[in-house]
Amino acid sequence: MSYEKVLQAKKIIIGTKQTVKALRNQEVAEVILAEDADPKLLEDIVTIASDLKVPIHYVDSMKKLGKASRIDVKAAAVAIKK
Repeated sequence: MSYEKVLQAKKIIIGTKQTVKALRNQEVAEVILAEDADPKLLEDIVTIASDLKVPIHYVDSMKKLGKASRIDVKAAAVAIKK
């Protein structure tokens, strides 16, 4: 289901650093995280999103998340912009 949200979203932000930056700028409607990503990599995103009450959804695969984001590499985090 969350893969579908990424595919249908008009504006997305791909990657952990870019997602953190967008969260801090309060540009994010929701966050999609890959469960197979290193938890330390996602720590800041989870903390900031929770503080801002931005919904967090999890998917099982970084590879599939990257594919849904229309990139040829794995993605640990994707943010859907407001």
